[in-house]
This record gives sequence, structure tokens and C-alpha cells, in this order.
Amino acid sequence: MTQQLVLASHNAHKLTELQRILGPLIPGIELIGYDGPEPVENGTSFEENALLKARAAAEHTGLPAIADDSGIAVDVLGGCPGIFSARWGGPARSDTANVDLLLWQLSDLADEHRAAGFVCAAALVIPGTDGAAPEEVCELGVWKGSVLRAPAGEGGFGYDPVFQPEGSCRSAAEMTAAEKDQHSHRTRAFTALAEEIRTRL
Repeated sequence: MTQQLVLASHNAHKLTELQRILGPLIPGIELIGYDGPEPVENGTSFEENALLKARAAAEHTGLPAIADDSGIAVDVLGGCPGIFSARWGGPARSDTANVDLLLWQLSDLADEHRAAGFVCAAALVIPGTDGAAPEEVCELGVWKGSVLRAPAGEGGFGYDPVFQPEGSCRSAAEMTAAEKDQHSHRTRAFTALAEEIRTRL
């Protein structure tokens, strides 16, 4: 019998991406979308925000739920934008505004001081039965690299055009989806979480 697992996101592209990543890792699990209410993401870390989203989906549906929270962390900025990555550029909440502000903040820095990493926290929440507390687990994935001086590439989204992974001469936006799936922070986090899913469901 197939076990359903809810992805606590309204983002259809993320659902497709995670079905592609998790499908081979957790056969027998059907990852489905979520159309319920989303919680206020008022956590102070990627892990807290991922768990907030997974808890909300598990409570709303009664099914095991997964969620993630991710962003870019720049070393010289003390890990910022971090959890504020999606709204770094202000109220417009646009990828262009976010990238433009980050590039301006780093504009005077030499290449060796532009180290950064894409970070993803992946959370699993399994509703408790007979009054028991839910089971919760969270895994962290980091994709190290640096911030380029100008955007490169037409693919990807968010900060992909200005992120150059370690060991690559291309930006994340210049990689194919398959290449990103091999190395990305989201793949790393959910590969680790898949082991927990296999063990617990």
C-alpha cells in the first residue's frame, strides 16, 4: 500500500523537484501537494521555519508532512541574508531586487571574501496517535560556493544566477536541472531526510 506524504508548500515547481529527488530514494511513498493554510514563518533559523511549515501541514491533513526552508548565507555578512533571503531586497520581494542589493553590498569585496553557501533545512513531522506527541526530525544541507560579481545564466531562480558552486566555473543558473539535483543544498538535505522517512513510515 502506498503511503502518502504531504509537501507543505503551494509551489508546484518545488513539488515537481522533490518528486524527482525523492522518488528513487523512497519508493512506495507518494508525495502530494498541499492547499491548506500556511503558518507565519517567525522562526529564527531555517530549521525552525521548516518545522513550522511541516507541523501546520501535518495538523491540517492528518498525514505525515515534509517542508523545507532555504536561502543563501554569505560568510562576510555573518550568514545573511539567511532566513531573510526571499525578502532581502525589500517589500517588492522580487528575485531581481534581492540579487541587486546583495551584489551592491559585496561590490567592494575581493573574490576571496565572497564565500557563501546555499542552505536548506528539510523537516519531517508525523502526527501522533492516541494523544502521543508528533514525531519531528530536521536535516540540514549546505552547498558551498561564492557570490559572483554579476548574474550569469538564464535557468534556476532566486540567487542561482550569482551563486558559483565550489569546483565549478558556472553559476547555478547555468546548470541543468539534473546537474543541480546532483549537488544542491535541497538534494543534500532531503537525501538525509529520506533515510528518516524510510525508517519511520
